[in-house]
Amino acid sequence: MPSSPQPYGKWILAVFFLGAGTNHFLNPAPYEAMMPSYLPSPHALVLLSGVAEMIGGLGVLVPRLRAYAGAGLIALLLAVFPANLNVAIHGWPGVQLPASILWLRLPFQIAFIWWVYRVCLSREARADSPGFK
Repeated sequence: MPSSPQPYGKWILAVFFLGAGTNHFLNPAPYEAMMPSYLPSPHALVLLSGVAEMIGGLGVLVPRLRAYAGAGLIALLLAVFPANLNVAIHGWPGVQLPASILWLRLPFQIAFIWWVYRVCLSREARADSPGFK
């Protein structure tokens, strides 16, 4: 098993974000229901975040773009954290999940950030990528 997060991690990460981004277009209602009420245009924000996830997912596969994609995906994960916190506090309209699961989603956001960092921005990942060092 290689010690580096490459080569498998980048493919799994890319597929994850491509799938998640695509789902924003195929099934936007649950994502819109997550939005805190103070944010404008939930539908537009859902589509924008879906596009960002797909671009980031593709960027993970391009060595010259991997570090930039990683930084962008981490920024996106931080940007959507308020929506995840919103559903943990207020519930997720239209989605029947126990409150404990909604709260457990928050640490997973941190795990996803770590995963993106490990695959795209860690020293090992940067050694395999000619992007910014």
